[in-house]
Amino acid sequence: MAAYDKSDLERRMNGAVESLKHDLGGLRTGRASTALLDPVTVEVYGAHMPLNQVATVSAPEPRLLSVQVWDKTNVGPTDKAIRSAGLGLNPIVDGQTLRLPIPDLTEERRKELAKLAGQYAEKARVAVRNVRRDGMDSLKVDEKKGVLSEDERKRHETEVQKLTDATIAELDAVASAKEKEILGK
Repeated sequence: MAAYDKSDLERRMNGAVESLKHDLGGLRTGRASTALLDPVTVEVYGAHMPLNQVATVSAPEPRLLSVQVWDKTNVGPTDKAIRSAGLGLNPIVDGQTLRLPIPDLTEERRKELAKLAGQYAEKARVAVRNVRRDGMDSLKVDEKKGVLSEDERKRHETEVQKLTDATIAELDAVASAKEKEILGK
């Protein structure tokens, strides 16, 4: 059986693009986004749980997030988790609701976020290159097994490289758009 599977390579490369989009969605650009609170985990009921499993998160205004905690005994741990998440947000407790005003970004913070977006993009590029390497290795294995001829291997390697180039170009476009959004250009 052939080790090379082009559809698997495409799926894995697209996964890297989606992962980058998800990571960049969590970067704050001065606008309220519920994705901003995705990395927050709350210690409740003796376990660490994602925030969305103990509360409803919404963005009622462009510069405000609202967290409606379902169980009032979890308000304190939720407040603590948001403060300690390193997001630069300070919740205002109002009963079972936590209001999170989104402060203006300073130029220094914008540059830090743009740098972080670049790091996320580079991590995704490395993931795509690793998928390419796996594809090339499987083609060589298939050729050694006699499943592919040398010409077929080279043709498939060209396809894998084109797929890699297209995916990296897509990653660069996504990262560039996010950096422009962060820097306000």
